[in-house]
Amino acid sequence: MRSKIQRSLSCICFSLLCSGFGFGATYYVATSGNNANDGLSRRTAWRNVQYAANHVQAGDTVNVLGGVYNETVNIPASGSAAAGYITLQNYSKQAAILDGTGLTIPGGQYGMINIASQSYIIVKGLEVRNYKSSSRSNVPVGIYITGAGSHLQLLNNHVHDIVTTATGCGANALGVAIYGSEAPAALNHLTISGNELDHLKTGCSESMSLNGNVDTFTVTNNLIHDNNNIGIDVIGFEGTSPNPAYDQARNGTVSQNTVYNISSDGNPSYPKNCWCSDGIYVDGGTNVIVERNLIHNVDLGIEIASEHKNKTSSFVTARNNLIYFGNSAGVSIGGYAAGVGGTDHVTIVNNTLYKNDGQNTGSGEFQIQFHATNNVFKNNIVYAGAQGYMVNNYTKSTPNPADVDYNLYYSSANASGTTWLWVGKTYSGFTAYQSGSGEDSHSNYADPLFVNPTTPDLHVQAASRAVNAGINLGTGVVGATDYAGNPRVQGSNIDIGGYEQ
Repeated sequence: MRSKIQRSLSCICFSLLCSGFGFGATYYVATSGNNANDGLSRRTAWRNVQYAANHVQAGDTVNVLGGVYNETVNIPASGSAAAGYITLQNYSKQAAILDGTGLTIPGGQYGMINIASQSYIIVKGLEVRNYKSSSRSNVPVGIYITGAGSHLQLLNNHVHDIVTTATGCGANALGVAIYGSEAPAALNHLTISGNELDHLKTGCSESMSLNGNVDTFTVTNNLIHDNNNIGIDVIGFEGTSPNPAYDQARNGTVSQNTVYNISSDGNPSYPKNCWCSDGIYVDGGTNVIVERNLIHNVDLGIEIASEHKNKTSSFVTARNNLIYFGNSAGVSIGGYAAGVGGTDHVTIVNNTLYKNDGQNTGSGEFQIQFHATNNVFKNNIVYAGAQGYMVNNYTKSTPNPADVDYNLYYSSANASGTTWLWVGKTYSGFTAYQSGSGEDSHSNYADPLFVNPTTPDLHVQAASRAVNAGINLGTGVVGATDYAGNPRVQGSNIDIGGYEQ
């Protein structure tokens, strides 16, 4: 009997090993702990998170008990597909806080949590706060991932009060920074989900940045608010990767995030009344989907462009987003000046833009700037405020920057008080714009009949001219679901705007 049991156990163990199932240890860290302990229970917890990080291997989990830990953390080891992830997490929903108060940034760009060229790591449920610098040379980061690596997850963390107090452009801080700084190996298969990033003072940088050789990523269900520069930025061509051929964040999805109260107003790195911070910015990225995001009370809602001459953001789709009460444009494509890059093969479909350009910048709801080519703007509700600025294609750098059609326009101004600019020519009123530009031949000007324009609830009523009035460009373009997660096409045709009736 014993020999049969032994043979059975051997078979089970062999099967588990072959299946890639890892048996990792679980360790504990507590403010009352001691690094002389074994770390294997709450009673024998270690004292420092860094000490735990130095002693884990693939498959291990570090549970950080509630309390304030005044230290930075570098994770120097990788998990693996066979043995499993290394997980650094709070214990049992307790408030485990990494606090940077009084800590000195060792030089350059450095995080409260640092992961350099590692793989199969999860950071989950931690609060990261109070990391600050007054020097342009020292850049504080909440969570910093750099180099190359794969299968990295940042889940349900709260990053706040990461601050630069230096002035002028060149002063930087970041909440979450993903920098693919090697080549050809990339940072790939990244998941950033459920995190909150707030009260960041980032100077010329961003709340969340994916920069350089970053390939295959998901940024979803994050809450980003009350920061003084860009919410989410997908970046290329900044020299982050040593090989220019790989220096472009790509093949990613930015979805179901909520971004609000993002403005450069009061940021000392920008001039007064700049209104130039985006909720979501694709700056040189390619093959990116931006969908089902809620963006409000920011400077610009979604911007897709490149800040680098002869470079573009390309093959980006922005769909099923709600963007309202912005200070400047709801959506902007093309470079901000003639000497920078532009936008190519970008598709903007089934979004709802409502009362943006609240600072009367003239940017309008949909802005087209320099070097915009082969773009599409269709199935969008465009509802301007009292200033009546609709489409603002003020440059003549491209004679046909976008195919614009099947949209529903309206303004709280009277119809004759609305303004369109197309290839540098100004039109007053929708009819004059439609006939003069040759665009929007299937579009209409009518009240979309929002359920509640005040709160706002941007669902449309059954009698809305948006219902069944769009063009179905296929699931690959318009997406499978609307902003609310309902099937994108119901009834006889697709609706215009972010919601399907």
